[in-house]
Amino acid sequence: MKWSDFFTSSVGKKLIMSLSGLFLIAFLVVHVGLNACIWAMDDGVMFNKAAHFMGANVVPRVLEIGLFAGFLLHIIQGLALEFQNRSNRKKGYAVKMGSKGSAWYRKSMGLLGTLILLFLIMHISHFWVPSRITGLEPTYIDGKEYHDLFGRMAAVFTDNIGIVILYVLGCISLAWHLVHGFQSAFRTLGLTNHKYIRLINGLGIGFSIIVPLAFALMPISFYMGWV
Repeated sequence: MKWSDFFTSSVGKKLIMSLSGLFLIAFLVVHVGLNACIWAMDDGVMFNKAAHFMGANVVPRVLEIGLFAGFLLHIIQGLALEFQNRSNRKKGYAVKMGSKGSAWYRKSMGLLGTLILLFLIMHISHFWVPSRITGLEPTYIDGKEYHDLFGRMAAVFTDNIGIVILYVLGCISLAWHLVHGFQSAFRTLGLTNHKYIRLINGLGIGFSIIVPLAFALMPISFYMGWV
């Protein structure tokens, strides 16, 4: 089998989905850690410094390109798998499985992924575009100029309950997507030992709760005046 045939096959698509998914999971860890700096209670000093480091250094900027490539690859392969699965299910089951079948979020990965994509577009327009393209208001820390990304977050979320609700819904979609996607990525890579699968499932559920919850609390914190 040619390499091109492998990566267009069902197995190849699932492998790309798992590898790109694990890369995006690693990004979420970094992103939630950086954004958690908003709770330092220092008027955004730590957060703006951390954001400046990520935007001003070569390595994070190169990784940013890889991140966008990872998102596109994950989305394209996800849609391809979703269309393939739908075509395979056209005839349906002779007996309706109901709740005995796969969990609804496993059967709705395409829908959840689409909701996350829409959320991502909104998130990029709110923060990445102003930060990288159109520019942000400056703030000065120890006499040095920084982009005031903390101030931008305050402007987006404070007194904007509709935006806050959309972000929270996006985080809920992310949580459901991760519940299946986390353990599925490891299964695709061949981790089928029952002992380790139980550990991976536990870590996946914990990750799927903690990380989206932390992200959801960020807009809520600005809206409620907690930061």
